[in-house]
Amino acid sequence: MKLVITGGHHTAALPVIEEIKRNAPRTEVFWIGRKYAVAGDKNYSLEYRDITALNIPFFDLQAGKFYKTVDPLILLKLPVGLIQALYLLVKLKPAAILSFGSYLAVPVVVAGWFLGIPSFTHEQTLTAGYANRLIAIFAKKVLLSWPESARFFPKGKTFITGLPLRAEIFSVLSSVFEVNKALPTVYVTAGKTGSHKINLAVIHALKDLLAVCNIIHQCGANSVFNDYELAVQTYAELQENEVVRGKYCPRRFVLGNEIGEVYAKSTLVISRGGAHTVGELLALEKPCLLIPIPWVSHNEQNINASVLVKSGLGKILNESELTSETLLLNVKAFLENIGDYKVKNSNHSSIIAKNAAHSIYQQISQFLR
Repeated sequence: MKLVITGGHHTAALPVIEEIKRNAPRTEVFWIGRKYAVAGDKNYSLEYRDITALNIPFFDLQAGKFYKTVDPLILLKLPVGLIQALYLLVKLKPAAILSFGSYLAVPVVVAGWFLGIPSFTHEQTLTAGYANRLIAIFAKKVLLSWPESARFFPKGKTFITGLPLRAEIFSVLSSVFEVNKALPTVYVTAGKTGSHKINLAVIHALKDLLAVCNIIHQCGANSVFNDYELAVQTYAELQENEVVRGKYCPRRFVLGNEIGEVYAKSTLVISRGGAHTVGELLALEKPCLLIPIPWVSHNEQNINASVLVKSGLGKILNESELTSETLLLNVKAFLENIGDYKVKNSNHSSIIAKNAAHSIYQQISQFLR
């Protein structure tokens, strides 16, 4: 049987792909997604790198993104994406479609509905974006990470699976990040595309930050801003200062087999409020400083981040307040009081269920025989 997987949250899809390989090894998996991280970028997306590394055929899709404001150029991409999706599905002839949300999945699921191909979509967040709300109309079933998000979807279609987490986060499989063991380590990440604003705040405060901690910095691969290159250059200029030497590890990406090492070495994680990062931080009970993206639909990242705040692990720093100075102050305060950030309220077992990937597989398994 053939299965098409699509969507913008590929990290959640990876454990499901592994589950499919274990339980239905004859299934042919195809991926429809985004080859480049952002428009105009020359660097391959992490999604493309991870999926092709698994020898899964990858098909690039040009789809219009949903915003609160109307952009005529984006609107033009909507029918283009639908036509592309129809062509690919007719060509591939999958038995089912598994969506992991986002605007990329909309034309694929709608095209599948026109062709009579059943679709399943997974929602990672407490709320639901425009894309998955639309997808739910055409999907056979909506699979949820959180019971609270059921209210956004048609009754009778929802099923709680939890959030699939990478097995790699629970094991140290590498030894590539050399840090000063006498100091705490801070892991800075803003997802696979990175955040220009967070990156600049770290880079501009780098000398002062490295006086109090090591930093593992996932900058993202973005040829529009070239933040990684700036980070490397800035650190090189500081090398004469013995205080900072050997304490900074800038990377475009932290690879899947490296993430367990990064989390194990990290005292504090600085991140956005993406659903998958929130799930991983909850599962690992990692103290975290969260800087949610302010413009995502339905205030999604703030709502995600609030879960970590309520659990006792996290604190929110609004992006509007983010500067190199406020970042430095928050890191210092966090590290001085790190013992205060531990789980006080742990009632989110559904999202960190380790069998979430298998639950999703069970929902689609009838189409993989």
